[in-house]
Amino acid sequence: MKFLDWYLKIAAVSALIGASMELFMVKTGFYDKVTVLESEKLAWESSPEAQAIKDALNPWKQHDPLERKDS
Repeated sequence: MKFLDWYLKIAAVSALIGASMELFMVKTGFYDKVTVLESEKLAWESSPEAQAIKDALNPWKQHDPLERKDS
């Protein structure tokens, strides 16, 4: 292959950039922060307040029972 060395250089540089980004995220505590945010989001979504808001903002709330009766 004519450009094999070019592709290998691109692959090596890309792997180096990706590894450095991952190292930066680990060292700065990015994954710890994301884990906390995701657990808070999951706790909020499963709360009764969030379910009430979700039900209140559902524009198809009135249409679902009608479709079930017709089918």
